[in-house]
Amino acid sequence: MDPRELTLLVTGVANGLYDQMPALELAVWAAVFTQLGDTLETLAAQKALLEGTD
Repeated sequence: MDPRELTLLVTGVANGLYDQMPALELAVWAAVFTQLGDTLETLAAQKALLEGTD
């Protein structure tokens, strides 16, 4: 997938959620997705370290 298409997809999902949820619920989901992204990055970095790749 082209990186620009991916950003359009993410933006579209965010806009759709914005239209459907109250602000406090959006804030909770934003925190959840931030934690998910951080955890995935940690896992990927540890895997690369163990495999000796970048």
